[in-house]
Amino acid sequence: MVVTWPVRSRRALWGRGSRSGPRPGMAPVREGEMASWSGVVRSVVLGAGLIILISACNSGGESKGSTNSASVTPTIAADVPVGFDACKDLPQALIQSEKLKNKGADTTDRPGGFKWRGCIWVQSDGYFGTIDTTTITLAMVRANKDFTVAEEFNVGGRAALTYSPSEQNDLKEHCLLSVEMKGGSLEVSISNPPSAKLTASQHSCDIAKRLADGIVPAIPATL
Repeated sequence: MVVTWPVRSRRALWGRGSRSGPRPGMAPVREGEMASWSGVVRSVVLGAGLIILISACNSGGESKGSTNSASVTPTIAADVPVGFDACKDLPQALIQSEKLKNKGADTTDRPGGFKWRGCIWVQSDGYFGTIDTTTITLAMVRANKDFTVAEEFNVGGRAALTYSPSEQNDLKEHCLLSVEMKGGSLEVSISNPPSAKLTASQHSCDIAKRLADGIVPAIPATL
């Protein structure tokens, strides 16, 4: 059974930069190869659309009545939120209850300062995905026309949302969830294909929410 992400070609959205793991345009990954991944393709990575957004704001545009364009220029953190490691700091109780296996680092750097630092997590015979801290903020997700926000809610007192590429209508198999952190967010990206024997009947966003519920209490309140 071939596992693919049923969304449009994403090459134009990525921009240049380094990333571990498969890239759009590469051959589909088969189930038996999941465990050997050094990276997982998210449903889409916030790339060119956000860079255009930041570039437009940095071009000197000012808000009405403003005399200082710098005061309205958005900034992006120099690094992902520090103090929570999405590879090492997941609660052990969550790892055990979800039967998760860490399959290695998920590292992405994109032009404009967009970064992801985390790991690939797999449930044997079930879903798989990535859990990362990132410099992407919830405001950036909302502002990007290439994405559609499905739901906004709170997790452990933090703002959160689920979303998908605008051309992807069904989030049942693929869901992105972001939880607010200072200077970025926690991103949970889930793929739950029909071939997932144990979890195919579950909605991918329900899985992502369940993971977020278990992870957020472990994030220091200062982040």
